[in-house]
Amino acid sequence: MIRLDHVTLAALFAFSAAAQAAPETYVIDNSHTSSRFSYRALGLSNQTHRFEKISGRVVFDTAAKTGSADVMIDATSVNTGNRLLNDHLQAPDFFDTANHPAITFRSTQMTLDGDEPNMSGNLTIKGVTRPVTLAITHFQCMQDPVFKMDACGANATVTIKRSDFNMGKHAFIVSNDITLNLAIKAVKAVKAQPAMQLASRDPAW
Repeated sequence: MIRLDHVTLAALFAFSAAAQAAPETYVIDNSHTSSRFSYRALGLSNQTHRFEKISGRVVFDTAAKTGSADVMIDATSVNTGNRLLNDHLQAPDFFDTANHPAITFRSTQMTLDGDEPNMSGNLTIKGVTRPVTLAITHFQCMQDPVFKMDACGANATVTIKRSDFNMGKHAFIVSNDITLNLAIKAVKAVKAQPAMQLASRDPAW
């Protein structure tokens, strides 16, 4: 019969607890992450545009199926495919990027379990902060086959009213409801940092 002293039992218990409760930090890979927003134009058709620069960090606890996220979108990187429209969206009536160059989301709760995974938090646009809840779909973690590093990916979507963020002008042209979509790839911070610097067009956030 094998006997374990109190010190050994305590060490085993501590090791087991650490193995079961191990939240891990991932860094958003801008080169494989996109942020799109959609709206109805003139009441006729949906238009979709994107932001080119996204950065931030995500923490996942795969055992507890919870996590947190800090995401920053560079509003000056808005890309509609039309330079004049890009400039118009950065003007004071809309994003006002001269005074508010970043859109940020900081989560207060993330639930990855159940039928409707989601993350709630504070979304800040044009200096106005509102609580929102993003629906999460296609969440998956695996080893990146190219860089041989741990990575996670997910889509997150929320519909907001632009008037809630001091962007309510030109309602006859642009719908008040705006759908924001994030398609995120994030790689484990410790292993991935050198590859992130090569893969991303932006410095670490």
